[in-house]
Amino acid sequence: MYITFEKIAMNDLAPAPIEFVEAAGARLAVTRRGRGEPVLCLHAIGHGARDFSALAARLGDRFEFIAVDWPGHGQSPGESCGVSIERYGEIAVALLDSIGLDQAVLLGNSIGGAAALQCAAAAGERVRALVLCNAGGLQAVDLLARLYCRHMANFFATGERGDKRFARRFRRYYERVVLPMQAARARREEIIASAYAVAPLLRQAWQSFATSGSDLRSLAPKIVCPVLFAWAKRDLAVNWGRSKHAALSVHNRLVAIFDAGHAAFLEQPDAFDEAFVRFVGA
Repeated sequence: MYITFEKIAMNDLAPAPIEFVEAAGARLAVTRRGRGEPVLCLHAIGHGARDFSALAARLGDRFEFIAVDWPGHGQSPGESCGVSIERYGEIAVALLDSIGLDQAVLLGNSIGGAAALQCAAAAGERVRALVLCNAGGLQAVDLLARLYCRHMANFFATGERGDKRFARRFRRYYERVVLPMQAARARREEIIASAYAVAPLLRQAWQSFATSGSDLRSLAPKIVCPVLFAWAKRDLAVNWGRSKHAALSVHNRLVAIFDAGHAAFLEQPDAFDEAFVRFVGA
């Protein structure tokens, strides 16, 4: 089943209090907002838990949004093992115990979606539902993918080296490709301001995306919980056309297509909220 939504606006708000937990050897900053059924929120590389603060403000009267900063992001300290889909999946599984979640909805964007998918495969009885926003891991790691990943890794390596041109190019990348919609402007500016800080993490991530461990397509048919694929149709990297075959192998799924770049909950908030509440139930 498919639903199509158009552009609507969004607001953001100040940070929530932070607590720290240990998960799979990583020390992670966690914020909690709202009350009700827990929703564990896993963000994209180079972003942070603040991606979900406006969503929590809008729907916090129905759900408790538990947002995590991945290692080296936001308030979480980094770790030496680097960034990969496999590592973040390991952390996501451990988070269920670290936070004390017997059962939860998992909301994941990009690499966060890949981590949520691995968590559902490994601890299915504890994941009531998945909401995957342009999730990684559902495309073939073929020659085209490896070439694109190499190109992106080289781009972020220029930022890691401190190239003065990187800031301008990073801004253009976010404004035109990743979060182009007006509703995401405030959050987009925060991410753009961190360009040089997140460049090493993005370089590591894109290098890891070219490896066989980033191919999670075989997990999709094994997922038993309901899954909402909330896909931003403008995404050039995590493209629906290349992810569709694996996504549709999930037996209990709903697909919602949004006019957005990479994160529908930031770029089309009202439409995303409608789809989320309808799917999860409240």
